[in-house]
Amino acid sequence: MVAKHHIVSRIIKTHQVPIMKLSIVGLTTLVTAAYGFTSSSSTTTSSRKTLFPSSSFQQGVLHSRSSSSSSSSSMSSTSTATTVPSWETLQSDVGETPVGRALNEQIKLRADGKGSPHVQNKLRKFQSDADPQITLYRDHAGWCPYCQKTMLLIEEKQIPIKIGLVPMRSYGDKPREFLQKVPSGLLPAIEVNGQIITESSVIMELLDKWHPPKDGYKPMLPQNDADMKRYEQLARLERELFSWWCTFMFRPEMGGGALARLMGGKGGGGGGMSGSMQSFMDCLKTVDAELKKTNGPWFFDNDYPTMIDFVFVSHVERMLASCAYWKGLNLRDPKWKLDGLNNWLEAFAKREYFLAFAADHYNTIKNIPPQYGPGYDGGFVDDQEKMSRNILGEDGSWSLPLSHDDELQPLYKGPPLPVPVLESMDLQPDANGAYESVDPAVMQKACRLMAAWKLAGNGVKVANFAARGGPEGARNPRKTFGAELADPYAEFDDAIVPSVDVALRIVCMALKETDQDGLPDAALAQMLKESVPREHLAGVLSSICYVRDRVGVPRDLPLASGRYLRAYLNWAISSLS
Repeated sequence: MVAKHHIVSRIIKTHQVPIMKLSIVGLTTLVTAAYGFTSSSSTTTSSRKTLFPSSSFQQGVLHSRSSSSSSSSSMSSTSTATTVPSWETLQSDVGETPVGRALNEQIKLRADGKGSPHVQNKLRKFQSDADPQITLYRDHAGWCPYCQKTMLLIEEKQIPIKIGLVPMRSYGDKPREFLQKVPSGLLPAIEVNGQIITESSVIMELLDKWHPPKDGYKPMLPQNDADMKRYEQLARLERELFSWWCTFMFRPEMGGGALARLMGGKGGGGGGMSGSMQSFMDCLKTVDAELKKTNGPWFFDNDYPTMIDFVFVSHVERMLASCAYWKGLNLRDPKWKLDGLNNWLEAFAKREYFLAFAADHYNTIKNIPPQYGPGYDGGFVDDQEKMSRNILGEDGSWSLPLSHDDELQPLYKGPPLPVPVLESMDLQPDANGAYESVDPAVMQKACRLMAAWKLAGNGVKVANFAARGGPEGARNPRKTFGAELADPYAEFDDAIVPSVDVALRIVCMALKETDQDGLPDAALAQMLKESVPREHLAGVLSSICYVRDRVGVPRDLPLASGRYLRAYLNWAISSLS
């Protein structure tokens, strides 16, 4: 009789579906078929609330469980129970590493309003010791472009402020106490002396006005008539670029490669562009030309970004991701000769606070549809297929061993991790502020340890969250939301939580202990196989997929570290399959 894990592999190969492309339902169905299980189907929707809540630690008390020996079992016939370290032990061990110590110190500093920029900060005091008088309400997951540009301005000016984190409607219900203050639910919003003000442009201008140069703050708006005239012209250009992006991205293309595709050809392989793509690119080249008019990388001749830079960058970040994913258009490719734009993006990357609020392409293309509408596939068709697979991790880009850099999202143009983490590993910037010359092995270790620290510190809650992907999980008794992966009221599958928990503890061990080659020791893969009972295999696999697809950047980890968490979760899937 063929071993059942071979049956699973054979089914996957027969269907020619890579592990990365399997939905929760699809993966569960394949494994269920292999084992002859019957179970209720689970949905693919789940919560977009914080994957790693900042709650107090709950000790893991579970140990691995092995199945009874059988020649047809997916487990070793001679396997014995193996004790897997508890979450408490893992948290302690990772906390004793240089990265763990640096991150633990940052938690203490952040509680006092100090420390490095972080997307989950609730208090920023910078150099002040006074209690801030302004409260900003912004979105919890880091999806809102208007909240993002407001936070970038606050960090650059170093404005002391309290921060309230509120879900966007697309992924959760807003708290009653927030709606009592802001009945419209609009984000961002600020509260000053009991008064509520909304609209990001108004908020940004008021924050700049209330914190003037005479009090030691950098001015964000022009200080003379000539510069104000240029600012107004650039603001109109930003609205024009946004309009062409919406036309290009959220309406069907006609002409160029799109027309060829409709007629049965590949299209887009040469230089052919649809009218909307050409208009968008022409407008972007105008933006590039405006950036080249100044002596530095910014829109004005300052040595720091100002209001108009923040107004542009939050939507340009979304343009980079959407153009690659839906159109096969990599705007950072040198062939487009957008040197001014690339220098501007690299200058932003060198500012640590930009890392704290920068999403990766995967999270961006997931949060665009509920906010702007669905994107239309088109553009350069062959490149679009390649880039979309890369962003979704379907081409091996989420699998070990990872490449040092990311093909579409340069990681080392600035700090790829919080500066205290880099300093703890003696990773120093190049003369230009980039990190392109660092030792890849040391950088990889820093990225892995940050992911392990995040997982170990919240392991019990992560295991429960992941178990929503089990056969009896993800049943929502209340309501659905616009975001594809959001379901804050989903239930988890109680029966498989122990097995999911132990599997995630082994993933955490692998993140912490892997040597420089980037591949976990075979003994850890064997421990993983022996620790998941065969009756729970389908549920554990779908649960790991569930949590892998919901790793939030920047909400949970910066991309340089988050990509390792995804890859090690895929290592677990591969090992169990």
